[in-house]
Amino acid sequence: MSRAETFRSARRRTVLAACLMAAGCVSTSSDESKVSDHDAARYNTQLGVSYLRRGDLEAARDKLEKAVDQDPDFASAHAALGILYERTRQLDDAGEHFATAVRLSPDDANLMNAYGGFLCRSGDRQKGLEFIERAADNAYYRTPEAALTNAGVCARGIPDLARAEQFFRRALARDALYAEALLQLADLKLAEGEPLSARAFLQRYESVAEPTATTLMLGRQIEKALGNEEEAADYARRLARTFPDSSEARSLAR
Repeated sequence: MSRAETFRSARRRTVLAACLMAAGCVSTSSDESKVSDHDAARYNTQLGVSYLRRGDLEAARDKLEKAVDQDPDFASAHAALGILYERTRQLDDAGEHFATAVRLSPDDANLMNAYGGFLCRSGDRQKGLEFIERAADNAYYRTPEAALTNAGVCARGIPDLARAEQFFRRALARDALYAEALLQLADLKLAEGEPLSARAFLQRYESVAEPTATTLMLGRQIEKALGNEEEAADYARRLARTFPDSSEARSLAR
């Protein structure tokens, strides 16, 4: 898995959590006649998101489609279906449900960020950036740094590296310790041929987050670019020792 894919996977997990939070908690009753269609839809959305997290896509689809049938105006059910359909490569259906979720809940920054991320991943990056920036500018959004980092990844894929860096730096202006923005800037600076700056951002990342196979490989690449073979070898040893089954470790072994 590439670094970009690793970052996208992390953001999808964040979107799943947001969908689950939006679904809320529903108490069940033995008398089903007392459960409204809306409450039943919320409950089935909770179940569907839980199945999604576990990777049981068939069960997730069953619950989420039932939730939409029970309450076609429940935005969280549509958003979760968008995640499911994107995962199963049914991109037209995914886009339709993401767009419906945003239409039904136009002030929900989590949903705007999710839809913008989907648009970026499916190729409509400029439109995706519009939605992500709207999410980041929402005064009630608790994690604008996440949306701004998402926007930076999207801009980098255009590729518009200057704009990507602006987004990452805006994310750090909101939260100077936001690990993913630090990691993205380290990776970007290495790609731009500035390994010393890349090292500085990676060191800041390492001060606030645990190492991963991705970050150890990045550290090795940075030190090699700086001509520090001993430090590069140390990163390689840590990678092989800590994450022996990772694709990064296997690539070094080859």
